[in-house]
Amino acid sequence: MEWGSESGAVRRHRIGGERRDGPAAAQQPEREALAQEPLADACGGGARTRKRSGEGSGGGASRGAGTALSEARAALGLALYLLALRALVQLSLQQLVLGGAAVGRQGEFDALQARDYLEHITSIGPRTTGSPENEILTVHYLLEQIKLIEVQSNTLHKISVDVQRPTGSFSIDFLGGFTSYYDNITNVVVKLEPRDGAQHAVLANCHFDSVANSPGASDDAVSCSVMLEVLRVLSTSSEALYHAVIFLFNGAEENVLQASHGFITQHPWASLIRAFINLEAAGVGGKELVFQTGPENPWLVQAYVSAAKHPFASVVAQEVFQSGIIPSDTDFRIYRDFGNIPGIDLAFIENGYIYHTKYDTADRILTDSIQRAGDNILAVLKYLATSDMLASSSKYQHGNMVFFDVLGLFVIAYPSRVGSIINYMVVMAVVLYLGRKLLHPKYKTATYTKDFFCGLGITLISWFTSLVTVLIIAVFISLIGQSLSWYNHFYVSVCLYGTAAVAKIIFIHTLAKRFYYVNASGQYLGEVFFDVSLFVHCGFLTALTYRGLCSAFISAVWVAFPLLTKLCVQKDLKQHGAGGKFIAFYLLGMFIPYLYALYLIWAVFEMFTPILGRSGSEIPPDVVLASVLAGCTMILSSYFVRKKINFIYLVKSTKRTMLSLTLVCTVTFLLVCSGTFFPYSSNPASPKPKRVFLQACSSQHITRTFHGLDGNVVKRDSGVWINGFDYTGMSHITPHVPEINDTVRADCEESAPLCGFPWYLPVHFLIRKNWYLPAPEVSPREPAHFRLVSKELTPWDSIKLTFEATGPSHMSFYVRTHKGATLSQWSLGNGTPVTSKGGDYFVFYSHGLQASAWHFWIEVQVLEEQPEGMVTVAIAAHYFSGEDKRSSQLDALKEKFPDWTFPSAWVCTYNLFVF
Repeated sequence: MEWGSESGAVRRHRIGGERRDGPAAAQQPEREALAQEPLADACGGGARTRKRSGEGSGGGASRGAGTALSEARAALGLALYLLALRALVQLSLQQLVLGGAAVGRQGEFDALQARDYLEHITSIGPRTTGSPENEILTVHYLLEQIKLIEVQSNTLHKISVDVQRPTGSFSIDFLGGFTSYYDNITNVVVKLEPRDGAQHAVLANCHFDSVANSPGASDDAVSCSVMLEVLRVLSTSSEALYHAVIFLFNGAEENVLQASHGFITQHPWASLIRAFINLEAAGVGGKELVFQTGPENPWLVQAYVSAAKHPFASVVAQEVFQSGIIPSDTDFRIYRDFGNIPGIDLAFIENGYIYHTKYDTADRILTDSIQRAGDNILAVLKYLATSDMLASSSKYQHGNMVFFDVLGLFVIAYPSRVGSIINYMVVMAVVLYLGRKLLHPKYKTATYTKDFFCGLGITLISWFTSLVTVLIIAVFISLIGQSLSWYNHFYVSVCLYGTAAVAKIIFIHTLAKRFYYVNASGQYLGEVFFDVSLFVHCGFLTALTYRGLCSAFISAVWVAFPLLTKLCVQKDLKQHGAGGKFIAFYLLGMFIPYLYALYLIWAVFEMFTPILGRSGSEIPPDVVLASVLAGCTMILSSYFVRKKINFIYLVKSTKRTMLSLTLVCTVTFLLVCSGTFFPYSSNPASPKPKRVFLQACSSQHITRTFHGLDGNVVKRDSGVWINGFDYTGMSHITPHVPEINDTVRADCEESAPLCGFPWYLPVHFLIRKNWYLPAPEVSPREPAHFRLVSKELTPWDSIKLTFEATGPSHMSFYVRTHKGATLSQWSLGNGTPVTSKGGDYFVFYSHGLQASAWHFWIEVQVLEEQPEGMVTVAIAAHYFSGEDKRSSQLDALKEKFPDWTFPSAWVCTYNLFVF
């Protein structure tokens, strides 16, 4: 059927409508003539008309020919379709290992052996840098296992082992910018190479240290266990390697990437490395996601695609992570920025709720997770170690790659320049498709153009009002103190924000159908809004491609498949109408974009939801989640609110659907407001591995001493300083620990850097809600010492202050210059002082065992003398290990916290000086 042709029944119905409606239906013939397909009953009938009376402002006026679906049947069909896709996605995400695991098979990765390594490492306990557990016990265990592996190794290979203890300093723009200094930290380095040696190498990196008070099974003991087993398998293999494989077990990653910097800038083997694989964690078990590659070395992605047995990779994750939205970083940055080496960054992302907590234990990591990670790392390392491209990797540095896995079965990867060509070809196809309508003589005089742009406006208005609606709800929920109600019940967020977004979109389109498109048929409106969807997605595709984002492939999928489906069903539609066959074919055509969208959305929520529970007090998590859910609703509703399977424009009425959605949203809203959904839960005695949803906070028993310009003490106090890592602060803790309330909120010392408190990292701008509970002074057996060694005038008229500091393994140094003074240079980093967010200077210091005194200097340029001095400095000493980390007051306070919290606690001293 060509454009404008219509059946006799349609003509008779349309003419009859004209006679009944008169001028009110004057534009109806034009709109009917523009409909491409015959009107059909989507429930299985052939082409037939159906009068829609009683709708619109015209009382019983005819609304034009069209079919009307059963509202309940349409809503149920869409729900079942999406649920089926969701079940398929869930099945894919839970299927960790494809095929049988090769446990114990010669030459294959053995997850049981790796689990044995993991259990031994985590049994040591928390492994903070500088502690005996990290520097002695873990290092001894690693060397012991490496020695056993060396004894078993094939004579084709040679194993060399080195224990490196580097000292160095660097600046980084992470967390607003700060400088790091490390002394005598530990790296265990193993080089596996051919018997005759090798000139090139691939690096595998993990870290065996952990954050304070956590066994660190996933972050990152399991990765080191995987690397030990990969080393064993490769060393016993009878296959020769072309290049060396260097295994770096670094002991100070949690100290903001210090050990990797020490290795890549100082170790003699670093010059051999041409590529690296970094093994990390943002969750506990599950699939390990490739979330960073390159930069600009597409051959590495191709190596992963060719070798990985259980691929799970996404360029979307790469671009999200590198955008800085996630307040985290990995050793990938160090190797990229300081070593100029390309690599692959992998991380476990499932169950991030217990990341960096005491619940991060070995028994929560599935053996299948270890097996899939081992299979992938072994295969990729073997591929790179026998690759001809590794030796001349710089020749293959040309642009980025578009890459994404398909349900974990395989990875699609192609150069970004090819992706741009594909994207613009898709754009041109849409331009030709829409241009044919807009420029065809039949349409120049018709109402199609007007209806198209009105439909575009209606779509954008529906999206905007949907976003505004969920944001209003989210802000209200945050203001009444019920934020994060969905943290332990994710379905609550869908019932609250998801239903509100869908209801508002349906409401706006229903108004448009009732008051603007009064005389247009459902067939015609389906045509218009299908074109609107294509136009909108095509706009996103053009914008993303123009900005060079590889993630633009998602928009290409949402344009290409719907357009191709429409063109394919056109002939069948002309012959048989919109029957069951047409609906099935159309849903099949939309299968790929909807399936991949749900697959990606679920992975994003798997990673982001736990992060929202520890993102600080300044970012309302409900606002973020509501915005994300509104965006997902806009995407998923694109083609179900339009086209021939048109929920809004082909059903008789949307009243029941609107009432149902509104009822679900309202009931959920009332339950949330009443505090029915408690955001946290934990049951350590439950069967493992089981998710734990908890609130994390830090508790430091500190003694603060403030010195004046003359060196005398002007203020001294002690207390337990508490920081809540989530938006709810201590509101859920106060009923259990009444003494932590708003009467003990910490006051900011305006004249002191970082408000005069001992921040371990410069995250003061993310966590502004603090509590300071009075407590007796702390008395560490090994107190920190800080003194001014010298003060001298330089030939260039600046003041050079030289300091000496001794203390525990972790210290933080803060600097604030006074009015009329600037910090011109120092002996840290590259010599150029780096300010943190807020204008103060932050230096993170750590050392291993038996470190010498820390000597450093700063130069202050004084432009104008001030009576209150030229600079304020402070030093905080953090006791993370040994008996000094505990106090009786801290232990007693921790006992009062409920079991769904993780209060990481330690002792700290803080001393401030003015010069």
